[in-house]
Amino acid sequence: MYASIKSFKLWALSKNNARWLTALLCISSVAGNLAVYFNAMALPTLLLALNLATVIGVWYVQRRSGDSINFQPRELAEHMLEVQETERHRLSRELHDDIGQMLTAAKLQSDWLQRRMPTELSKHFSLLCTTLDETLAKVRDVSAILNPRQLASLGLEESLRAHLLRTLVDTPVHWSMECHQRLAGIPEEMAVAAFRITQEAVTNVLRHAAAENLLVRLQRSPEGLLLQIDDDGVGFAPAENPGQQGQCGMAGMAERAALLDGTLTVHSHPGKGTQIKALFPWAPGVRERANTSKAL
Repeated sequence: MYASIKSFKLWALSKNNARWLTALLCISSVAGNLAVYFNAMALPTLLLALNLATVIGVWYVQRRSGDSINFQPRELAEHMLEVQETERHRLSRELHDDIGQMLTAAKLQSDWLQRRMPTELSKHFSLLCTTLDETLAKVRDVSAILNPRQLASLGLEESLRAHLLRTLVDTPVHWSMECHQRLAGIPEEMAVAAFRITQEAVTNVLRHAAAENLLVRLQRSPEGLLLQIDDDGVGFAPAENPGQQGQCGMAGMAERAALLDGTLTVHSHPGKGTQIKALFPWAPGVRERANTSKAL
């Protein structure tokens, strides 16, 4: 008996069933009203109740449809980021396992041939080996950027240091990173969001900012994890709606923060550099541990 009642409740709560029931009520109401009109009859109480039930059904379906529309943008953004991370992991795996192995085999084969080539060709084979080494290193760097495997093993701080060192090693940008507190126990989704936001910010600095100095700061506070990125580049005018005004990178950073109920603020003016702050609030269970954390 209880199982039957539970099944009925699930059926009644279904949006699809509600739509079909409302359509049936509308058809019945129209048919009843036409019958009364053509037969010149007085409006029966049952037909009046049917009309009232139809109005209630239409209102209920309309309200449920409005609720689903309100939640759709957040769910869509979350799904898109999940798909993006999955695709990045897949590309990273293919680069590391397939292309990386093929380049390694080509490097070993070229080394073997270089030892057996005539002297006049050794210079060209040396250049070929150097090119293969650089290509293999680049593939590994891109694989690490797409899928920061070191997040699980090294943690957020060391992973960001490794990324900054790898990305800015041959650039004129002088960078530093400040983190004076333990970051152990950071949730994985929070660490990934902080890493991706920093990654996008560094890319923007290299592409657009023409900055000489970059500072990345991580701070563990009672409110949450605070990420701050400062540069002394040319700056820009932040858009109110970055996605609609062509600032896709900024829109992606804001979406990552929002999906964790966090905030992202950008302060920038032309010629005065840029400051990006992202605050990721702790979950209730983590907040207590954050309150007791102390600086090293």
